[in-house]
Amino acid sequence: MSDAAPSAEPRQASVERNTKETQIAISINLDGSGQLEVESGLPFLDHMLDQIARHGLIDLSIKAKGDLEIDAHHTVEDIGITLGQAINEALDKTGIRRYGHAYVPLDEALSRVVIDFSGRPGLEYHVDFVKGTVGNFDVDLFHEFFQGFVNHAFVTLHIDNIRGKNNHHQIETIFKAFGRALRMAIELDPRQVGVVPSTKGSL
Repeated sequence: MSDAAPSAEPRQASVERNTKETQIAISINLDGSGQLEVESGLPFLDHMLDQIARHGLIDLSIKAKGDLEIDAHHTVEDIGITLGQAINEALDKTGIRRYGHAYVPLDEALSRVVIDFSGRPGLEYHVDFVKGTVGNFDVDLFHEFFQGFVNHAFVTLHIDNIRGKNNHHQIETIFKAFGRALRMAIELDPRQVGVVPSTKGSL
């Protein structure tokens, strides 16, 4: 059980992104219980988004319509962008831990994710997939998801798949670790109530 003091204000947001390629609506509660409602048209992506909600203990509602008749690229990237916007809008960085990290194994696979709510977008993504697809889902699109996320959440994010022989296991460990690192970073620190976790005084 966390010893962090509860937030005085609800850490929630709703964001919509509408383009000629996609229509995305995301609602988020950073102090949730891991509930997910999702309609993306991409079952494997939905499975990964569930890992973020459950392991991040955030409640997420995601409704997405995209040009899947072309391919999944725009839908995956724009969900990442909109999720980043929603977290950025919901999060007051005063009093948070700021940094989060997690190692997660799944059978033979092991991944590490480290996140910093630095205010500076940056992605280091080191994943060598053993295959290019899971079913008919192009796993290269996960890089686009995380790039879109960091650009709009304004975080520094390091993702390393340390080992793995099954690409489903590889990506699932990444998303579980991402959820856990996110949970740690946005948690309120009872020793820093009212304090921005930076020597600069702002993030």
